[in-house]
Formats: sequence, C-alpha cells, structure tokens
Amino acid sequence: MTQIAISAARSQLGDLVRRAAHSRETIALTDHGHVAALLVSPQVIEDFEDALAVADFQRRKAEGALEPGIPMAEVRRRLGLEIR
Repeated sequence: MTQIAISAARSQLGDLVRRAAHSRETIALTDHGHVAALLVSPQVIEDFEDALAVADFQRRKAEGALEPGIPMAEVRRRLGLEIR
C-alpha cells in the first residue's frame, strides 16, 4: 500500500485517483504520519462486498437458517421462460 501525506497528495490527487481506479492500488492518505483515509478502486469494494455476501450465505446455510428456495422450473414459469 502506497502512503502519501495529505499535503503532498493535493497536487497529485487526479493521478492518485486514477492509480487507485485503474491499477487497483490502495493509496493511504496520511495526516501527521497516521493513515487518515484510503483511495480504493470501486471494484475492490464491490469484490469485498461480494465475498461478504457469499460468506454470509455459507454461514446461514451451515446453520440451517436459509429459507427454502424456488425451483428453477418455477422461476422460468413465473418469468414466462418455459421451454416448449
């Protein structure tokens, strides 16, 4: 993770944002030597949220706490996608 002082980041903000967005590099903005904020690609956050959702599903499945699902044939019927 790259660290840069907020004061130095001001003049480089556009470049720093592009680095975070395109290379998935996390950039820490520091204030008096302490990390104050992170520049992170939205894709990294989306991947993290997906991983959390999968982990939550697996936990609920292991606990037997999932509601019964709808069979694929019923979903297709409700959406008017029945194969004829």
